[in-house]
Formats: sequence, structure tokens, C-alpha cells
Amino acid sequence: MTHAWTHADALAALTSWTAPDHHQAALQQAYLGFLLARADATERACAPGHLTASAVLLSADRDRTLLTLHPRVGRWLQLGGHCEDADSTLRGAALREATEESGIAGLTISPRPIHLEVHPITCSLGVPTRHFDVRFVALAAAGAEPVISAESDDLRWWPVEALPADTDPGLRAAVRAAVEHPIESVARQAH
Repeated sequence: MTHAWTHADALAALTSWTAPDHHQAALQQAYLGFLLARADATERACAPGHLTASAVLLSADRDRTLLTLHPRVGRWLQLGGHCEDADSTLRGAALREATEESGIAGLTISPRPIHLEVHPITCSLGVPTRHFDVRFVALAAAGAEPVISAESDDLRWWPVEALPADTDPGLRAAVRAAVEHPIESVARQAH
């Protein structure tokens, strides 16, 4: 099934996004070119690569981030994943993934992306592909406690200044962008 609404939303969201630096602006243009070239760019069946939606989930005081020990990758990562048929927006997909993977209800999420990252991966397709990850910042309520789902080997709050030693530089940049994102720019979206 074609994710026509998610595809249209991705084009609109990335076209209107103001990239924070030259590297992110170059990625933005690559994402837009990919979206214009591929009507199926938001579908996991798109073997050359596909957009995914993630959330850098911060504690209410913004001092910690919740990371998942990803079973397939074997590393600590932000919460997120593939767009599903029911998703009409990348933001909605990121919120759904963060809620499902964290077990925390009532998350708030930024209206616009905060970071882009492309990475090679062998995902559920079973073949090497690329994830064009669109990352948002999400906030948990004070005292929120995560519940491990079947999609994680572990979940843990990490101090934003003390991420795991093997954390990818792209994730470090995304956490920095999340912490620096204006709090008033994070809006509540019921899920």
C-alpha cells in the first residue's frame, strides 16, 4: 500500500524545515530529491532506502534521554522505526514509535524535525538498504517510567552528557539538537 499521505507530509515537512547547518541542509536536499524520485520512499518495501521516523525522547527536565538497546543492531539507539499504513505524518509515526517502544503514554512531540541522518542497515526487508531517518524531539512527563516492549532488548535513561561510549556521532548530534530545541516548540499531540 502506498503511503501517499505520509509521502506528501514528508515533502511538506522537509521543504519547510530550516536546517541548522550546511551538513543538515545537504541531507535535506538529498531527502527531498529521494522523495521526488520515489513515490514509495516512505514504505519499508522500497529496497533502495526509505524514510523512517524517530524521536529523541527526553526526560521532563531534559537532563536524560531514553535509549533502546536495539535487538537487530545491538547498540543503544533513539526510539523510532518504519512508517506504517495508518500513519499520515512523519511526526505521527515518530510519536507512535516512541510511545510503543517506551511504554510511556502522554508524550509531547515537536511539530518539526530536529535532525536528519542516513545510515545503512539490513532491516526487516532482509537485504541491505538505507534508512533516511527523520528525527523529532519528544518529552516525557515528570516521573515517567519506561516499559520494555518486544522491540527492545533493554530501555534505559542516559544522562545527555554521558551517553554510551559507542554512541554514533549522528545520535550524539541529535541528542544535542533535542536538548537545545526550544521547549515552547514542543507541542502536545494525543496518542
